[in-house]
Amino acid sequence: MTQETLIAAIIQLDQVWEDSRANRLMLDEWLNKADKNTDIVFLAEMFNTGFSLNISTLAETMDGETVLWMKQKSAEYGFAICGSLIIRENDLYYNRLIFAEPSGEVHSYNKRHLFTMGGEESQFEQGKERIIISYKGWRICPLICYDLRFPVWARNRNEYDILVYSASWPQARDEVWNTLLKARAIENQAYVVGANRVGVDGNSITYSGNSQVIDPKGKVFAITQEYVENIVAASLSYNELQRFRADFPVLNDADTFSIG
Repeated sequence: MTQETLIAAIIQLDQVWEDSRANRLMLDEWLNKADKNTDIVFLAEMFNTGFSLNISTLAETMDGETVLWMKQKSAEYGFAICGSLIIRENDLYYNRLIFAEPSGEVHSYNKRHLFTMGGEESQFEQGKERIIISYKGWRICPLICYDLRFPVWARNRNEYDILVYSASWPQARDEVWNTLLKARAIENQAYVVGANRVGVDGNSITYSGNSQVIDPKGKVFAITQEYVENIVAASLSYNELQRFRADFPVLNDADTFSIG
């Protein structure tokens, strides 16, 4: 049975560069600030290190400290926690999004579109498949940052209700971030969550944040303050989503295709 109202929160932080322990300690304080009725907390891309390609030093395993921390905190607070980090598995490295549930169940998605302008493709293994997570009856499609630019990969064939982007999206491309998040919501008739960071990273790249939640009509109804560490929450209505899809059934007319 689907929970009618889902409370989604985004924690937008200035990450400590390449210091997983420091970032987890900082997040401990922010998780404690989340409303007790929160269902899911969304974090930025590489939330525990910043977007670094120092992968041999920073990579963890699926039974490492950060995934364990996500599982423990999810169980402690009673809400799911979602964000990406660098994972090493079978001698390969992935930019992997982890979705940890209070029950202890963990889902993972490997970033498909690696940012070639930043050299990400030379360090990480490309993800091969999209996943859909069922949580409290809601269907959630988690993607990562640069995936936002590729609408075919996000195409909703009535597979999901919430589309998530865990990101390290620079301030220089704010206009693109804001525009594409709205586009993905409208074309897929889904709620969209964009979780970004703020601050200046170890590569001197500036991030303004603009973490936000957008409804299926493209309206931004929750957004963080720019350049400021913050937490923002939004109430998502399953009934309103289904009513809108029934009244204006765009997805019924979508083209069929397969991804090679």
